[in-house]
Amino acid sequence: QVQLVQSGGGSVQAGGSLRVSCAASGGTFKDLRVGWFRQAPEQEREFLSLINWSGGTTVYSDSVKGRFTMYRDFAKNTVDLRMNSLKPEDTATYFCAVGRSRDSVDRYDVWGQGTQVTVSS
Repeated sequence: QVQLVQSGGGSVQAGGSLRVSCAASGGTFKDLRVGWFRQAPEQEREFLSLINWSGGTTVYSDSVKGRFTMYRDFAKNTVDLRMNSLKPEDTATYFCAVGRSRDSVDRYDVWGQGTQVTVSS
């Protein structure tokens, strides 16, 4: 079963940019859907976006549409979440997760370890 290893993130001032990367370990993203989520302290987990690895179709939540973009790197077997125009309210721990493309879009079976993103005003 594929495992997910996250990297990137960090701290930036408002208006800046950051990238979080999600790498597949022990497998590939073939036939999988990669989702991005975030969770701030004492808040519920929030869905941000998803991409189907094979077809490339994407969905973005209204909170990040136009600011965040996902990219597939077929050579590195990674999915990047590139975040622009960051706001203090984007501060959270960011997670990638995968589910099988044929399963319900709400189902995610494997999760990354989480990456902290901090945006200062």
